[in-house]
Amino acid sequence: MTWTSDHPAEDAPIRPLGWGRVVVRGLLLAALVFGGLVVLLALRLIERPLFGLRRPWTPYITQFVCRSAFYILGIKHRYEGTQMKTPGAIVANHSSWLDIFALNARKRVYFVSKSEVANWPGIGWLARATGTVFIRRDPREAKVQTEVFEARLLAGHKLLFFPEGTSTDGLRLLPFKPTLFQAFFAKPLRERLSVQPVTVIYEAPKGEGLRFYGWWGDMAFGPHLLKTLSAPRGGQVWIKYHRPLAVAAFEDRKALAKAAEAAVRDGLPAEKLAAGKAYDTA
Repeated sequence: MTWTSDHPAEDAPIRPLGWGRVVVRGLLLAALVFGGLVVLLALRLIERPLFGLRRPWTPYITQFVCRSAFYILGIKHRYEGTQMKTPGAIVANHSSWLDIFALNARKRVYFVSKSEVANWPGIGWLARATGTVFIRRDPREAKVQTEVFEARLLAGHKLLFFPEGTSTDGLRLLPFKPTLFQAFFAKPLRERLSVQPVTVIYEAPKGEGLRFYGWWGDMAFGPHLLKTLSAPRGGQVWIKYHRPLAVAAFEDRKALAKAAEAAVRDGLPAEKLAAGKAYDTA
């Protein structure tokens, strides 16, 4: 599936009031994120030797930071459905850097990310501190990745990954890549794990386009962050938790990936999918 990669040219320049929001929110957000990081790292010095891979304390700091970030940004954070209580993984659609905050705000999860992110200034440090699992998209490393997933899952971690492999504008869902699902079929895991599909939906502030919060393609992070910081209150993000899928109920990774994709797609509003098709044909 393809879509137009043009950036929203209709974005208006930031006005003085918007720049005021940028300054105030930016300072508050920086203090929140990096202050939380300092507390997390200090607590991790005690937590690591006592519990190893297990993290009984620090995820609560991550959740507090992510929830507070949405309050600062003026974005309502809503959810529906029931969070999975059994061991397993979470899979979700991916349309913005805000997904990291949205999915961490209410559930203790550990992201699976491409290895390059570990070296990104700022974001890489935060990802490392919060327990992100970094992988290289290389078939030759499939066995090693499976072993890492097994260790983390058996330690009780809920791993979260984006099977689309990239982000979109939020108006469509790309086919799920089945590669990472293979780890769940390992003998120690298959009979005890489930995968919970989750749909993330953004609603723009009043008067803004449907793709306002979307961050995709080669869009630069800085301008998108400024736009988000300058926006008036009124945006929303919905997190929809779908029925968990027992891994043992599926023949192979492709069948599991297909079922998870269908569940996430069913959670996307019909009007957004229709708008995405309209952009494709424009």
